[in-house]
Amino acid sequence: MPFIRIDLHEGKPAEELSVISRSIQQAMVETIDVLEDDYFQVITPHAPGELLYDRHYMNIDRSGEQIFIQITMKEGRSLRKKRALFARIAELLQANAGVRPQDVMVILTENKQENWSFGHGIAQLAAEE
Repeated sequence: MPFIRIDLHEGKPAEELSVISRSIQQAMVETIDVLEDDYFQVITPHAPGELLYDRHYMNIDRSGEQIFIQITMKEGRSLRKKRALFARIAELLQANAGVRPQDVMVILTENKQENWSFGHGIAQLAAEE
């Protein structure tokens, strides 16, 4: 049940945005046991000057094509799975969309499953009190 926010520079065609989106989804399916239809993403393109970052932080040579990927998901996955996810996202984005791995930053936030409502104003996964 991850929720993904993708922030990137404006100007990419819809087909490329779809490839980026599907590559991230594929990485989650392959590495952290996400179901294929558990697919909720928001892509936000930004005008010049709206994505601010250090091009050399942690000795990583970033270009002007930086992508920020924020993943919110329920807690409980191992560090091994998280590392596999980060690596697979970078691999698939490079292979499928030509995105340099240096330009892929992933921010993972975990919460409890009781903090999700998938519709109807109901916390479908919360335990009854």
